Amino acid sequence: MSTSDWDTVTVLRKRPQKPASMKTSKAINAAQKQGIPIETSKKFNAATNKQHGTTLNTAKLDRETENLHHDTVPLDVGKLIQKARQDKGWTQKDLATKICEKVQVVTEYENGKAIPNQQVLAKMERNLGMKLRGKEKGQPLSKK
Repeated sequence: MSTSDWDTVTVLRKRPQKPASMKTSKAINAAQKQGIPIETSKKFNAATNKQHGTTLNTAKLDRETENLHHDTVPLDVGKLIQKARQDKGWTQKDLATKICEKVQVVTEYENGKAIPNQQVLAKMERNLGMKLRGKEKGQPLSKK
């Protein structure tokens, strides 16, 4: 006869609990069937993925009045970008690929319609080898 160190263990599974929303929906359904009046209210911005509220200035900025408007890239900077890009023999797509941006971004900067982003301008300066910001616009980028 052989004896074993192993005992027989029986595992009983518990029923998974239903979420609270399931319980309440059953209670609501039962109340509706009985004709009991139910009061419901919707929470403000419930079930939306909006994490940031808009400010009141956004509508004004969209209308772009004389007093309050978006600052855009100056047209002379756009011309500098275009000239430097063409001198290197690059297309807008080539420059966009080198700075890891969309072609539309390069187009907006060259047309003077883009809202300036210092990071994008810095990437363009490095790749074109030309200063695009400050008093020395159009000067070669000096190596440190």
